[in-house]
Amino acid sequence: MSRNLELFERGKQVIPGGVNSPVRAFGQVGGTPRFVKRAVGAYFWDADDKQYLDYVGSWGPAILGHAHPEVVKAVQDAAVGGLSFGAPTEGEVEIAEEICKLLPSIEQLRLVSSGTEATMSAIRLARGFTGRDLIVKFEGCYHGHSDSLLVKAGSGLLTFGNPSSGGVPADCTKHTLVLQYNDVAQLAETFKEVGDQIACVILEPIAGNMNLIKPSEEFVKALRQLTEQYGAVLIYDEVMTGFRVALNCAQGLHGITPDLTTLGKVVGGGMPLAAFGGRADIMAKIAPLGNVYQAGTLSGNPLAVAAGLTTLKLIQEPGFHDTLGARSARLAAGLAEAARDAGVAMSTDSVGGMFGFYFSEQVPTSYAEATRCDIARFKAFFHAMLDEGVYLAPSAYEAGFISIAHTDALIDDTIAAARRALARV
Repeated sequence: MSRNLELFERGKQVIPGGVNSPVRAFGQVGGTPRFVKRAVGAYFWDADDKQYLDYVGSWGPAILGHAHPEVVKAVQDAAVGGLSFGAPTEGEVEIAEEICKLLPSIEQLRLVSSGTEATMSAIRLARGFTGRDLIVKFEGCYHGHSDSLLVKAGSGLLTFGNPSSGGVPADCTKHTLVLQYNDVAQLAETFKEVGDQIACVILEPIAGNMNLIKPSEEFVKALRQLTEQYGAVLIYDEVMTGFRVALNCAQGLHGITPDLTTLGKVVGGGMPLAAFGGRADIMAKIAPLGNVYQAGTLSGNPLAVAAGLTTLKLIQEPGFHDTLGARSARLAAGLAEAARDAGVAMSTDSVGGMFGFYFSEQVPTSYAEATRCDIARFKAFFHAMLDEGVYLAPSAYEAGFISIAHTDALIDDTIAAARRALARV
């Protein structure tokens, strides 16, 4: 029995499904999850000591590659001084200053420990600031597992979302409207009908949880215009895109100034760290200044702050994001060419350090289109690439990530592996 399978079977005895986050169970693709033993640069080694070229990168944080020596040293140095204090530190002020410097839309921020915590807190803050209850999200966008966001679309325009998870009462989602991503007409009609009741609109400004899907320019401009017109708070959930697609994030690429932004993944350098922040007048509603309560014992943890601050400084090296984006584009173009040569219907896309590939003729623009891709072929391709030593996200609905450690040579090796894999699927 392989060591991976042995660990999976042991895990299922003491952990639901044997894993601590559902997609890790390989449920969509089948087979045995790879249990990571160690990781360096663009690679990880599993429990059977097989090496894989990693295109998940801890779902985004590993923008510098795994175990970057400067980040590791920063964490080691911080650990010597203590692991957690439940009290303020200089480091948390420094990382807040750095984030505010890099993102002009953030005048003040609060550090938290996870993306779920950041989005949950941002929505509560938006409701407290506006005095309204309704929130708008988009089908296929994932903002963590808080109750009001675990919803699926209703049956038609202006129907409220229904719980998409057991344990979530309908009362928790009765104030959540679920609209179609990139549907400007539906968005405008919703604001026309109930705009004065909407506290906030939250979106992934570049979706990564229904595979990589970009918004249209018309869509993001309409979002900004309508939320300003009706006094709703626009929340850019940049937990995934923050500092990964560009140094000024997705909002910088779009030329949009959101009212609130949520950050995670890259901002923690691989450690549990996230943040939410934005306009000072909105942030002033957070306790202890205002009556919107939010707290966390491990918020601003010194080890996480050290990893995040070091990462943020390293990604500001000249040309960093240009190189990262060029390599993602190289991979996307190479995959598309390999598929064409194999006679396989595949489209691809990329932005910054994110990429997507879809077993369909066209790049999807919505969740509905994403679900029409050929999932059976994706499963076959996923396992063929595993055999080639290339680790992709074990779901057709997840974006891929590269790091600066993914050299042009490694990208070319990946494209060559894809050619061999596509010949078998």
